[in-house]
Amino acid sequence: MSWVVLLALVLALLLALAVALARRAERRRTESVVRARRAALDAGDRQARLQHPVVDLSRCLGCGTCVEACPEEGVLELVHGQAQVVAGARCVGHATCARECPVGAITVTLADLDTRRDVPVLEPSLEAQGVPGLFLAGELTAHALIKTAVEHGTRVARAVAARGQAPDDVLDLCIVGAGPAGLACALEGLRLGLRVVLLERETSVGGTVRHYPRRKLVLTQPVALPLHGTLARTTYEKEELVGLWERVVREHAVPLRGGRTLRAVERDGDGFVVRTDVDTVRAHSVCLALGRRGTPRTLGVPGEELPKVAYGLLDAATLSGRRVLVVGGGDSALEAALALAEQPGNRVTLSYRKDAFTRVRARNAERLARAEAEGSVAVLRRSEVTEVRVGEVVLALHGEHGTRALRLPNDDVFVLVGGTPPFELLERAGVSFDPARRAPVDAPGELGTGLVPALAAALVAAVAALLFATWHHGYYALPMARRPTHPDHAWLRAGAGLGLGLGLLAALAVAVNLAYVARRAGWLRVGSLRAWMTSHVATGVAAVLCAMLHAGMAPRDTVGGDAFAALVVLLGTGALGRYVYAWVPRAANGRELRLDELRAELLAVPGTRVDDAFDGEVRREVVALLDARRWKGSSASRVLALCGVQLDLARTARRIRERASVAGVPRDRVDTALELARRAHREALLAAHAEDARAALASWRWLHRWMAALLVVLLVLHVGYALTYGGLLAGEAAHVPGVLE
Repeated sequence: MSWVVLLALVLALLLALAVALARRAERRRTESVVRARRAALDAGDRQARLQHPVVDLSRCLGCGTCVEACPEEGVLELVHGQAQVVAGARCVGHATCARECPVGAITVTLADLDTRRDVPVLEPSLEAQGVPGLFLAGELTAHALIKTAVEHGTRVARAVAARGQAPDDVLDLCIVGAGPAGLACALEGLRLGLRVVLLERETSVGGTVRHYPRRKLVLTQPVALPLHGTLARTTYEKEELVGLWERVVREHAVPLRGGRTLRAVERDGDGFVVRTDVDTVRAHSVCLALGRRGTPRTLGVPGEELPKVAYGLLDAATLSGRRVLVVGGGDSALEAALALAEQPGNRVTLSYRKDAFTRVRARNAERLARAEAEGSVAVLRRSEVTEVRVGEVVLALHGEHGTRALRLPNDDVFVLVGGTPPFELLERAGVSFDPARRAPVDAPGELGTGLVPALAAALVAAVAALLFATWHHGYYALPMARRPTHPDHAWLRAGAGLGLGLGLLAALAVAVNLAYVARRAGWLRVGSLRAWMTSHVATGVAAVLCAMLHAGMAPRDTVGGDAFAALVVLLGTGALGRYVYAWVPRAANGRELRLDELRAELLAVPGTRVDDAFDGEVRREVVALLDARRWKGSSASRVLALCGVQLDLARTARRIRERASVAGVPRDRVDTALELARRAHREALLAAHAEDARAALASWRWLHRWMAALLVVLLVLHVGYALTYGGLLAGEAAHVPGVLE
């Protein structure tokens, strides 16, 4: 007996230690994500420039599928057990998170459409509002994906074809821009028999993609290009994709006119006149697929007209043994600097005017950090180019002690600071950017967990089972020993007829229910994950009801009865996770948002200045106090603090008052800061308590998974038992109560 007790104690302690270590690791991960989200908020990196995800916290159950599905690192993370947008500026609109969310908790949408003046006002057909026949497609519409651009171009060509042929003296469709949207529009127009022309500023197709750095990976979703079919892969290097497009242009004789820069689009009767710097085109309809890059931005500094200054890098391999300066802080600048650093003999410097690189992909930021640590790229943060000279550049370095000039030996300068979108040209053509003319769009709101509809559906199914059992009450009310004498026994018993059929249906429902796991893991690619989740819930309820009737409304202490008990527990834990669990992490995340607001208020106390020593000390004291309570303290200490034993807060307040007295800070200013600190302290405690409760409640997922594994084992044993005894005990023996029921 002592050996058993000792072994049980060791196992229990090992389990407790494992749980404690796992909980500590989870808290550290949550802390790092919260800090990253706060840093992104401070840097203005939380919201995307174009599309971005919106998470419905009332519905999210924290499965993490969206985080795994997103191809851009750092956009979404799990915070307090729910998906949260951390660095929304990295989102490019793949929308895989929305497609893979099993509960429909994510919507990918454009931000602030009621105020933005950089998104054109379009009809659902992509036609400019108030300008019939003028269409926009691709990135110009604020949608960045290649797949979306191809869909836009195809849709425009179909809309033009549906309006009939143009007069003989004009083209049916003039397309400006030979990126993915313009190319797809031209191909679909040719397929539909339209007379089209494709104008492009460069000499060939590619658009913005052609200006990506050499060998850059272009991530796409499965794309179907008109007249070509679905692309064979979902990942291409830039050269591969552009080469494919060029081959398609040759094979299908696309009427491409390169080297044309658009000057104006003017109305001419029922059609348009498209003016370029080379020629003029008359067309009944026009599709503008120009992209948002527009004209490259310049620095506006002396010497920028020198030949060594360029605004794009097509092939870093052409440069070696050079002293190169790259100016910019976006993905293009980082990728160019990294590509140049890989060439032999290059000395690469990256100049950026801010402290941190925020609106960049995580993998680019990580690569740059490694290159900086290795010394292959020198990064000058908070720097600006003030003059470009032959053989050198002059930069202004902004530091804590003022600004100083730096003369840097230099052979080449690449200015990659974005471009000026062609909005002015579009407005002259009649395209409106006025938010007041935009159709109102309801912002994504909380839809709730869907508990009421689920309860209603489950109630209907349960009532149906109850009515069936009541209708056959004469059989189900009998003791097991007397049931074989009842006339309905032949078809209601577990081993034959309807009873056996219900058992098979229960087993089938369990199999379909577990197939959801295969779909989540990516082993199955049939149907949407949301549809699979719906079937997961429905088959869980159906399996319990069918198994209950299969057991004759009297499950017993057998393997089959144990399988039924496991099925009931599985249904209960699944319902907890699907319909109840979201409430607690939602409360924790709500506290986080409130803390962000209080932190912003603390930074905005009247009379404060960023460089004021007292204000800095107050902020450091409060942040240290909040971090100690939220991430380093125990649950017991937080309970005591919430109940009023707030010695640490009192000590912090006393130190702040003493320093304020020495510094001569006005009392009302100190009182305001301390009141905000008290409120933030309480919110931090409540957030920590909500996180503790969430961690305890999250055990449903562990219990749900292991109960599912146990159910599979018990179900296999039950079926094997039934088949074995059903085969050995033939004829009347099979009717003996307790053998198969």
